[in-house]
Amino acid sequence: MRFRRYGPRAWAGAACVTALTLAATLTPQAGVLADEDDGADCPVPDPGQMSEALLPDPFTKLDGTRISTTSEWRCRRAEIKELAESSVYGQKPAPPDRVSGTVSGSGITVNVTDQGRSTSFSAGVDLPSGSGPFPAVVVLGGLGADTQTITSTGAAVIDFDPFAVGAEGTSRNSKQGAFYDLYGSSSGTGLLMAWSWGISRIIDVIEQSGGSVLRADGTGVTGCSRFGKGAFVAGAFDQRIDLTMPVESGTAGVPAFRSVAQEDGAQPLSSAYGEQPWLGDAFSSYTGNPAALPVDTHEIVGMVAPRGLLIMENPHVDWLGATSGSVAALGGREVYRALGAGENISYISDVQDGTHCATRSQWQGPMRQSIERFLLDSGSAPGAFRISPSESGDLSAWRNWQTPTLTDDGGDPGDGGDPGDGGDDPGDGGDPGGSGTCTAAYQTVNSWSGGYQGEVTVRNDTSGALDGWSVDMSLAPGQSLSNIWNGESSGTSGDITVTNTQWNGALPADGSVTFGFVASGSTTEPSGLSCSGS
Repeated sequence: MRFRRYGPRAWAGAACVTALTLAATLTPQAGVLADEDDGADCPVPDPGQMSEALLPDPFTKLDGTRISTTSEWRCRRAEIKELAESSVYGQKPAPPDRVSGTVSGSGITVNVTDQGRSTSFSAGVDLPSGSGPFPAVVVLGGLGADTQTITSTGAAVIDFDPFAVGAEGTSRNSKQGAFYDLYGSSSGTGLLMAWSWGISRIIDVIEQSGGSVLRADGTGVTGCSRFGKGAFVAGAFDQRIDLTMPVESGTAGVPAFRSVAQEDGAQPLSSAYGEQPWLGDAFSSYTGNPAALPVDTHEIVGMVAPRGLLIMENPHVDWLGATSGSVAALGGREVYRALGAGENISYISDVQDGTHCATRSQWQGPMRQSIERFLLDSGSAPGAFRISPSESGDLSAWRNWQTPTLTDDGGDPGDGGDPGDGGDDPGDGGDPGGSGTCTAAYQTVNSWSGGYQGEVTVRNDTSGALDGWSVDMSLAPGQSLSNIWNGESSGTSGDITVTNTQWNGALPADGSVTFGFVASGSTTEPSGLSCSGS
């Protein structure tokens, strides 16, 4: 059996089977399912009632203290997981009593027994050219998935029909599919979590199959629209998934619930809850009051960290809530950065084709690069944030918390290994400027004809704390700021000064904070950066 870790892969023993069709039997004591949720042993206190108009702080535990080390993220993630299950998606049951099945070059069969009930389902397999074993990407529903890019990169496609596990078109009191065969048609767990459960059982079978067809240590998941919602939930709730790639997931997917409720034209929460039983039954209490939610999707993004995540969105269809998607992605990226894995998350909504679930050339490069890094252990992660200027969310308007500088204490941040390839170095894009108290380092995140997106990282270089900071910089002639987040600007063109917001001015020694902006005009980088602190 193989245990998944970033950096060098670690073997915990192996049982090899050479036949093309491989039989597998799984029991919990075998140890393989430990990585599905490695925080299962963490105590989670009662969260009580809350009302927070802004995005909750992903770094503050339910006891009110903030995490300060990377190892603490494991149990903080367990808290977020429990809050998401109880208020948004419904419970994902503990590993079942028994899973068995077969893996071949054309398909996978899955048989599950739990609590005296049994069910089964299957999935297709499409292998790439070459000799295996291959990593694989589970494709939900087939809609909008770029299977050609997946297979041409060297990964197999697992064609998973989620309706076999949780069918649409049913009432909440009469849910159908393999999941509900086991846990009851009136289960409060919604379809998205049921689909996630089905993918986990597929991984069970692959892990026990011996690895001559599909590799147990390289699994991704993708899907578009409703299946993008399912891919997002699957990646968040099974830590054995190395790469999560939701496409145009819309409300109930990546977009932040609090933000999407205020976004013009986006699918309302009540509509997403009522269209299909995607979300858990408990979410009905929050459709008109998202501020009462104890969790939001930026924290679900954070649950994927430090594993690979590529979010693809369509800014041309208002119903999909791409502005709120960027808010959640930017918020979740703060978790990745705190864990030193900033390069492992990418977000791309700056695309030209507005057709829903179209295959887009702008996504193919980052997808190929992500598959190579996270499933084939080669190359580097794309680490790209290419946000459409027309649907660019402002994270600073949605948070009053600051990203902590977590101490790397050698512990496990959530997946048991190295969280990335050196993290997100904001200084690579330009020379830092400073006055002795702080430095400001610039990088271009994305550029296009007529503008660009930039980031500036402010670092406290003193031995004491700063109470505030400001950065002076000069925009090129003809440039104008159209959006700024995590900072307040004195102007929109020429020589400008960006100062801290009310919530991110305090910087401990060697602490840092990042602000971002979108500028129209030429793509010339700002000049004359200097930083001062107080």
